[in-house]
Amino acid sequence: MRMSISHASPSAGNLASMGTNSNSSSSNSISSMLNRQVKVIPLQHPSTSSNQQSSSSSSSSENSVFKKWKTKAERMTWLEWMKFFFPCIRWISTYNVSEYLQPDLMAGITVGIMLVPQAMSYAKLAGLHPIYGLYSGSIPIFIYAIFGSSRQLAIGPVALVSLLVSNVLGKIADPTDALYTQLAILLALMVGILECVMGILRLGWIIRFISHSVISGFTTSSAIIIALSQAKYFLGYSIVRSSEIIPLIESVIAGAHQFNWRPFLMGSSILAILLIMKHLGKTQKSLRFLRAGGPLTAVVLGTAFVKIFHPASISVVGDIPQGLPKFSVPKSFDHVRSLIPTALLITGVAILESVGIAKALAAKNGYELDSNQELFGLGVANICGSFFSAYPTTGSFSRSAVNHESGAKTGLAGLTMGVIMCCALLFMTPLFRDIPQCALAAIVISAVMGLVDYDEAIFLWRVDKKDFFLWTVTSVTTLFLGIEYGVLIGVGFSLAFVIHESANPHIAVLGRLPGTTVYRNSKQYPEAYTYHGIVIVRIDAPIYFANTSFIKERLQEFEINTEDGSNKRGPEVERIYFVILEMAPVTYIDSSAVQAIRDLHQEYKSRDIQIAISNPNREVLLALSNSGVFDQIGKEWFFVRVHDAVQVCLQHVQSLNESPKSIDLLNEKKSNFFQRLSKHQENDGSNTEPESSDKETRIFIHPDETGERRPDRPISLFGRQWRAGESEKNPHTEPLLPRKD
Repeated sequence: MRMSISHASPSAGNLASMGTNSNSSSSNSISSMLNRQVKVIPLQHPSTSSNQQSSSSSSSSENSVFKKWKTKAERMTWLEWMKFFFPCIRWISTYNVSEYLQPDLMAGITVGIMLVPQAMSYAKLAGLHPIYGLYSGSIPIFIYAIFGSSRQLAIGPVALVSLLVSNVLGKIADPTDALYTQLAILLALMVGILECVMGILRLGWIIRFISHSVISGFTTSSAIIIALSQAKYFLGYSIVRSSEIIPLIESVIAGAHQFNWRPFLMGSSILAILLIMKHLGKTQKSLRFLRAGGPLTAVVLGTAFVKIFHPASISVVGDIPQGLPKFSVPKSFDHVRSLIPTALLITGVAILESVGIAKALAAKNGYELDSNQELFGLGVANICGSFFSAYPTTGSFSRSAVNHESGAKTGLAGLTMGVIMCCALLFMTPLFRDIPQCALAAIVISAVMGLVDYDEAIFLWRVDKKDFFLWTVTSVTTLFLGIEYGVLIGVGFSLAFVIHESANPHIAVLGRLPGTTVYRNSKQYPEAYTYHGIVIVRIDAPIYFANTSFIKERLQEFEINTEDGSNKRGPEVERIYFVILEMAPVTYIDSSAVQAIRDLHQEYKSRDIQIAISNPNREVLLALSNSGVFDQIGKEWFFVRVHDAVQVCLQHVQSLNESPKSIDLLNEKKSNFFQRLSKHQENDGSNTEPESSDKETRIFIHPDETGERRPDRPISLFGRQWRAGESEKNPHTEPLLPRKD
């Protein structure tokens, strides 16, 4: 059963003493009208026991996570523990051979054929020998199939990571030096360790502060840089290695006199074939195999042309070692410090790209995926890969999409990819000797063209200019200043926007929707009306040290500008008497916010303004109670609903408005009294008393047949029938008498 508390205006009781003995009955009547009680839902105030429970819970908050994990660990069976450490057991234990085997094998073979030429192409992009791309596409795949939780994600070398590796290592060593290769392998170890640590500590949420618009702008510019870096294989002459667009363009222009049309013609033809096959594979369901078979087709056509015509002007891959990678420990640990920024950046790319697409694929295929466990699986794959001469790997968008479209059901598809790569290393490397470099470059360019996302920029321009600005800044700085500066500046602006939004939260003035007890933003709902003398403000964010000043400034503005607009009701007063804070959206307040509310209360109190607080949550209420602000404001000024606060405040405003006028009301002529009531009815019938959610009071003055208002008709006022006296001898003392029916 819901209890209620009745509020009445404290000043209403003084009305009886304002008249003389001759009009005491009239004063009592008006006093009873103004003393109408308003029922409100009582707020559950914090008790001593709840405070003690809160303090004890806050003191042990640092142990809550460990207790949760301990309880969960005690309930886990040995099979659940095995599934936790080896996620592959989840799909192995439920594997349906008749339903899953064929699509898994077909998907694995399809993506494996696609991966072989791509791995060599991306290794060349990273400045490494093509064999290291094959190594990176073999051992890490097997490890990920065991420790990774995604069943459709295809990992291996990718263009963006290869560009990052080339960009940082090119400043330390020459690609022809052995140190260059050693650093690439060491980088894989560092990335793996970072991914494992972040997965174990469940720190993947940190990357959420990087806006999607920043990532989109970064990948778009990176794709352009990657395509320009591959232009040397099309043009037939060397260009400078750089991650900035201006040096690349200058180098292309400077070497234009060395242009060779033969590799350009072959590369352009292969690129056109790749793009046509990709387009047909995406648009025609019956031709999906063309998308996966594009890279293999490019390699076969290019190799056949070279073997038949032996063109001397077209460079080829050359000899590739045969056999599986051998176990070796990474070297050159003295360069670890210089590689840390790149390792962090590659880890961020892994979280944003790999984990993002893994979660999307998991949702499409109907199973759950833990992003932190997925990050741990990627880390273990990179660590193990570094001991078998692999450079950093992560999930690929294009290959994962092909794997999903080809019908992959479980991690067996990934194991099949690994088998294809091992077969290529064991038996097919002699065939790779005559692959044209321009064919591998065409594969890279075809792959990164999908990363150029100008549609996203157009979408952001229509939806959010701020995000469009982030996209533009990140894209431009990545192009002209380099990858590292582009990412740093983009992330910096992204965090700056987050801080700005937090320090300048949205604050709305609320109004009441007609015919309801619902209060909404008056700018969003122009029909919502407010009350004279009352300001209702909603703060749509936690309150802490960074935004307290802004909130106080906005409250002062609302107080000054409150009379703007004509959609107001209630008794007309000259200034603000009550400020109601709707704190339902406020999830947290710190000590600075508590002090700010205390100062605000003292400032309002000095100007005869009462502050009221509506619907604070338990944590906020406890913070105000423990600090003493709850008692300073007064428990009677804390409410469950905005409507309850408005009714109580409106009753006080009416008391303030009616008290000085009670004598004048009794001393005026009877006709003037009814004219005033008529005016009230025309403005708003609710002006004479606080509105209630249970009952709405109106004043009815019935017109006669001629259309004029007759004061001798009964008046329905405050739920009772009233009539005017008949005598004209002493109109100054005529009371309003209850009608005797």
